[in-house]
Amino acid sequence: MQTSTATTDLIARLRSTVDGAVITPDDSGYDDVRAVVMGNFDGRPAAVARPADDADVARIVSLAADSGVPLAVRNGGHSSAGHSTNDGGLVLDVRGLNEVRIDPDGRTAWAEAGATAGAYLAAAGEHGLATGFGDSATVGLGGITLAGGVGYLSRKYGMTIDELLAAEIVTADGQRLRVDEDNHPDLFWAIRGGGGNFGVATRFKYRLRDVSQFTGGMLILPGTPEAITRFVAEADAAPEELSAIMMAMVAPPMPFLPPEVHGQLVVMALMAYVGPPDEAERAMAPFRAIATPMADMVAPKSYLEMFPPEQAGFHPIAAGRVFFADTIDESFSAAVIESLQASTAMMSAVQFRVLGGAIAQVPADATAFAHRNRKAMINVAAMAQDLDGLAEQQAWVTKLADRIQQGPGAYPGFLGVDGAERIGEAYPASTYERLAAIKRQYDPANLFRSNHNIVP
Repeated sequence: MQTSTATTDLIARLRSTVDGAVITPDDSGYDDVRAVVMGNFDGRPAAVARPADDADVARIVSLAADSGVPLAVRNGGHSSAGHSTNDGGLVLDVRGLNEVRIDPDGRTAWAEAGATAGAYLAAAGEHGLATGFGDSATVGLGGITLAGGVGYLSRKYGMTIDELLAAEIVTADGQRLRVDEDNHPDLFWAIRGGGGNFGVATRFKYRLRDVSQFTGGMLILPGTPEAITRFVAEADAAPEELSAIMMAMVAPPMPFLPPEVHGQLVVMALMAYVGPPDEAERAMAPFRAIATPMADMVAPKSYLEMFPPEQAGFHPIAAGRVFFADTIDESFSAAVIESLQASTAMMSAVQFRVLGGAIAQVPADATAFAHRNRKAMINVAAMAQDLDGLAEQQAWVTKLADRIQQGPGAYPGFLGVDGAERIGEAYPASTYERLAAIKRQYDPANLFRSNHNIVP
């Protein structure tokens, strides 16, 4: 990898200016630092800058803007589009900014953007409190918060962006801004669903919720069209206290499943209920009645137990496509089952996140996430053994998605390399126009373009 004069000069200026580490290919640990979660991407940046504080972030952003060197911002590194890395540019890695401060009396928390959801929930859980993120312990708060955040508390309390009270942002000109409903409200609107287009988030202030009474866990049912259709209908009709993330898939060899179930089609659901155990039992009963469960691990537990440790060093190579659906009937579900039976992937799944509840109670124009009234978010995914097999799995994903997608619409947090073509699905025209105007104000040169980009 050849390094341009501009890049060489930038690295020298970074090392003489910032307090944090600046890591280049000649440094030990470079390969570990540059690695992202998805195995689809093997970026080799010229440098990875790891700021010591938000003042460092401002210095790095200003130097990058002056240099013209491509800039990527990395939080947890989960981007399905590879936006957390690049080749030959600069990566601003905020993982070292990971302080979490819980105010149990005020039911709020300040957390730095490099903290993980698991670390935040562990700190909040000591007080029986939580904020709703997604379903992964290792996701970085910066990425999931700016994208939207749909998880186990969403039907009761809304998306992550609905629990965001304030943020601290470094803009393209190196300014450090506090944004909330009263300070830079246009920018506060934009970062709630508009991704990393407008600056580098360094800290967030969240609302905390009482999860001291919580029931959750995995429920596995036989994988049939009837089970999918009934599950979605029951999840849509359930009390708002219940949220579920369900996957239709071929059962992997999980130790708690009988060997004869391995390789069979199943409906695997992660169930979550906030409230008294007796109410949770009544809410779970319709799901258990769909069919005799193959496994039922739903029980009272701490909310943090929904976020078990994830396999270290696992870098899946996967194809995916996200969209919304409003009618999930027998023909929809039959198409899912038929396609899963034909899949050649080492693992394939169709994930359903039934929305509604508190998500739909927020006006569509209140945040940059505008798909408030859709019934369910669907994510079709297939895992490949290696990069050579990725095209085959992408073809399978595209064929099924084209068959079952109902109209435009996409969740920006799950968009992959198709994001550039589908940006109009992620942001309807009026939303996009408003985002573009805010982009012109805060990042007219489009410094922050390693994302699902809003063009100024």
